[in-house]
Amino acid sequence: MTKKKEIVFLLIIIAIASFFRLYKLNSIPPGLYPDVGINGNEAFGGLKTGNFKLFYPENNGREGLMMWLIALSFSIFGVSIWSIKIVAAIIGILTVLGLYLLTNELFSFNSPTFQHSNTPTIISLLSSFFLAISFWHVNFSRIGFRGILLPFILVFSFYFLFKGFRTKKIGELILAGLIFGLGFYTYISFRMAVILLLITLSLWWLIYKKQNLRRQFFQFAICNLTFAILTALPIGFYLLQNPQDFVGRVASISVFATESPVKEFFKSLILHFGMFNFYGDPNWRHNFAGSPMLFWPIGILFLIGLFYSISQIEKTPFGFLISWWLIMLLPGILTYEGIPHALRTIGVIPVVYIFAALGGNYLYNWLNNKIENKKFLLVAGCLLLIFFGFAEFQKYFLCWAENPEVKNAFSLDYVKMGNYLNSLPKEIKKYVIVNMPGVPVPYPNGIPMPAQTIMFVENTKYGKIQSTYLLPEDLDKIKIDGEKTVILLMRYDEQLFDTLKYRFPQGEIEERNGILMYKINFYGCMQLI
Repeated sequence: MTKKKEIVFLLIIIAIASFFRLYKLNSIPPGLYPDVGINGNEAFGGLKTGNFKLFYPENNGREGLMMWLIALSFSIFGVSIWSIKIVAAIIGILTVLGLYLLTNELFSFNSPTFQHSNTPTIISLLSSFFLAISFWHVNFSRIGFRGILLPFILVFSFYFLFKGFRTKKIGELILAGLIFGLGFYTYISFRMAVILLLITLSLWWLIYKKQNLRRQFFQFAICNLTFAILTALPIGFYLLQNPQDFVGRVASISVFATESPVKEFFKSLILHFGMFNFYGDPNWRHNFAGSPMLFWPIGILFLIGLFYSISQIEKTPFGFLISWWLIMLLPGILTYEGIPHALRTIGVIPVVYIFAALGGNYLYNWLNNKIENKKFLLVAGCLLLIFFGFAEFQKYFLCWAENPEVKNAFSLDYVKMGNYLNSLPKEIKKYVIVNMPGVPVPYPNGIPMPAQTIMFVENTKYGKIQSTYLLPEDLDKIKIDGEKTVILLMRYDEQLFDTLKYRFPQGEIEERNGILMYKINFYGCMQLI
């Protein structure tokens, strides 16, 4: 394959990746999950005050990089739900490019099996194509969870690491270290990547040792590690000073926190090994609930590529890939809640599709030796890839996106509540009764997490929160003073409505577009649209 054709195919794949991540981004997925809403509120608050944090301890703790990027998006595109989603979408598109670069680097130089052939290019293009259409990766590229940064950091940091050691260019190794250090500001699962980095350096030590370049290896390795450590140092100091944030929620969901750690470990291990082909994440936010994480034909190719890689594990690229897969599965395997968990294991996504590409290449070569009509085989292979793309499109944009469970999973009702509050004239007093369970957030006043979505929607219009948010036990803080007042309940509660009727008999319950509210002092007034 000529370089020109390779670039054309890569551009087509990037275009496909962009389409899957940008098409109807404003409406799919619907709503705004509170965990993403708080990211938007923190980013917006940082823009207003200039107070950007390394680590945001609210909501079980979150590393800061995603909030910084969202704030940058707000400064460019304005404050909106779309402006949050576009950050994840761009990161997802760039990860497809990064996977191509890493895979090409791995197999072009380091694997004698593939030298002097088109195979590295084919595997690189195939792996990036599978990632481009992947339901798993597309979904997290359109939400706003900070976890989407993890595959991005992994593919680019290890691309520059392998390239730096191959070309013996110190600049590549410095860049690899800087990118790897940024990983500590992304998602808690990244911490496992330290083990992968040490294993990768060990593999390169063996290569340099054979070439009698021991001193040069140590120079390169120390340089890479130094810049990784320097980049991670600020958040490292923060976590040392705040050890409770280092552990966070992990301690409460760890298999070691259960009565039978060994039993729970093996249960989680089996479920996570089976998530690719048998039973996937049951959470509608993460997956088409319960379906395998891989489209079944790609899942078969993944298994072929995995077993092929195990058979070649003594070779550097395959040892690296197997290590990557096992290590980045650990954040899921070591927990017992919500398993198998597609988000905690998001770091395996790139390597899974490298395995699938290896499987596809292996199967094609096997068929090529069996079938005389090579042109037929090539056309059939291309048609099959097109079929994969259409199948993944249908699964995400038609089957999953239109499922009623998805609207609930992404808290669409809360967005509707926020939009309704924004539609009210400023002179109307607004209260939101947060009668939903959730982690308390210090601002404002320890209100549970679900309210963050409504607050963010208010921020998009007014640049600040207009409504007063109260817990059900704080109804005595509602002050009417003869003013028109709207009281929203985040979920229907007959007892709470009865209490409101008793306290404010001049009011009435009204339903508008599925939202129930208690309106006071609206008698004789024109109804709001």
